[in-house]
Amino acid sequence: MKAMVYRGPYKVRVEEKDIPRIEHPNDAIVRVTKAAICGSDLHLYHGLMPDTRIGTTFGHEFIGVVHEVGPSVENLKVGDRVMVPFNVYCGSCFFCARGLYSNCHNVNPNATAVGGIYGYSHTCGGYDGGQAEFVRVPFADVGPSVIPDWLDDEDALVMTDALSTGYFGAQLGDIREGDTVVVFGAGPVGLYAARSAWFMGAGRVIVVDHLEYRLAKAREFAHAETIDFAEHDDIVVTLKRATDHLGADVVIDAVGAEADGNLLQHITAAKLKLQGGSPVALNWAIDSVRKGGTVSVMGAYGPLFSAVKFGDAMNKGLTLRMNQCPVKRQWPRLLEHIRNGHLKPNQIITHRIPLEHIAEGYHMFSAKLDGNIKTVIEFDAA
Repeated sequence: MKAMVYRGPYKVRVEEKDIPRIEHPNDAIVRVTKAAICGSDLHLYHGLMPDTRIGTTFGHEFIGVVHEVGPSVENLKVGDRVMVPFNVYCGSCFFCARGLYSNCHNVNPNATAVGGIYGYSHTCGGYDGGQAEFVRVPFADVGPSVIPDWLDDEDALVMTDALSTGYFGAQLGDIREGDTVVVFGAGPVGLYAARSAWFMGAGRVIVVDHLEYRLAKAREFAHAETIDFAEHDDIVVTLKRATDHLGADVVIDAVGAEADGNLLQHITAAKLKLQGGSPVALNWAIDSVRKGGTVSVMGAYGPLFSAVKFGDAMNKGLTLRMNQCPVKRQWPRLLEHIRNGHLKPNQIITHRIPLEHIAEGYHMFSAKLDGNIKTVIEFDAA
């Protein structure tokens, strides 16, 4: 099969790999029909995540058609059109039983926090991802769901991570009717979080970024007010002035570890392969939320020490909520919103490319060229 393969920082290409095989009776092999490049893939692309091994295939957002099933798979059959959450999880451990699928205890021997993630380095279990013509899907009776006939492929695709994560970010904010919500970051997750805030009763939504084309999309898609932080000496002061000098009720950090990497990360990456992320966005969130408010953290952070203003958060009486999204928990409500016409998720997709152009796709997304917000990888129909 053809697959995207990592060959080192800023080096990805399409190569021939063996089609994955059934390794466990509850595995499925899925023929990928669409995949996507996620902002968190850039941490891998830049060589800033630990244990990203040469030869790995990235991609944790993908849908496809069931090609083969293991002998104990009961819920799927060959030919089913399925969407696969980015979480690899067993469905039966202590954490899965409580709906914490992203914290599964049985799928990742390399970490005590996060569970398994497709195509996201061996710190997340070492599972090859879906930027390939075929992918092995463990626990096939647990994770994948058959895509409803009425649901568009691209809408299903973004439900596998970006849309579900954005919705989860708004959910963690515990938004109450009339709340002012600030979202840092106008990438796909931030856009979906801002749009979702309205569903949860927000009275005002403000999106902060520094790229005009992304802010324009926030105004168009998320119906949000926007602020370009590059145009202000102190974004925290600007946000305080915009909120009666109290601060927002809820702030969502949809930036996390800066995808470009800060100077320290680039200096240390070659030897340490660590990316904890600049704490700038999170500290802005802590400073710009009101006392007693809530900060929801959706941005991805790695293991390196970050100088977060935890004392300020404590003294302001803030509630900090965060996790990797347990994707499948969000699907029932999101399907309702989409089917009722309240949301058309694929409106944020800006680019569609064949797998053969994956290197150009990563470069375009990384360098923020051509107004790129979300790139879908399309595969030849078999």
